[in-house]
Amino acid sequence: MNWIVLIVLALSAGSASATAALAQATKAPPSDALKNLTNCRDIANGRERLTCYDREVANLAAAQSRKDVVIVDRQQLNRTRKTLFGLALPDLGLFGSDTPGEEGVSRISSTIKAANQTPYGKWILRLEDGASWVQMDSRDLPISPKPGHPIEIRKAALGSYLANIKGQVAIRVQRLR
Repeated sequence: MNWIVLIVLALSAGSASATAALAQATKAPPSDALKNLTNCRDIANGRERLTCYDREVANLAAAQSRKDVVIVDRQQLNRTRKTLFGLALPDLGLFGSDTPGEEGVSRISSTIKAANQTPYGKWILRLEDGASWVQMDSRDLPISPKPGHPIEIRKAALGSYLANIKGQVAIRVQRLR
C-alpha cells in the first residue's frame, strides 16, 4: 500500500480554515477508516476477517464519497506537483516527499499556448496546462515566443526560475497563476 497516499480531510462547516485543517490532517495519525480496515488483518477466523473487511471497505468507500478521505496514487500526486510548480504554497506536507532519495518537481516541460509582451518588453507566457509565467529580467530573445513553441522551466538559485524557450538562452521567470 506504499503507492497510495492517504490524505484525511476533516473539513466540516464549523471548522477553521481549510489550510489549518489540511495541516492538522497531515500531522495526525491515519484516519479511523483506514485504521479500522487494517485492523481486520489481525482477526484469526477467516469468516470474521472477511466480514470485517467487507464492513470496513464499505465504510472507507463511504468516507471517500463524503470527501472525508481522499486517496491519491503516486501518479496523481506527481501530476499535481507539476501543476503547482512555481507557486508559493504553504508547506502542508501534502505535495512534498518524505521518501528518502525522492525529490519534488525541479523542472517542467510544456508548450506555449499564448505569449504577449508588456509595454515594458517583458513576456507573459501562458502554457498549455493553464499556468502563466512572467519574464523578470530584461534579456531579449532572438526568436520571440509564439504559441506552439516548447518551453522548459527549471528551479534556479534562491527560489527563482529559469525558462528556455525553443532552446534559446534562459530568461528568469516568475509564476503568476
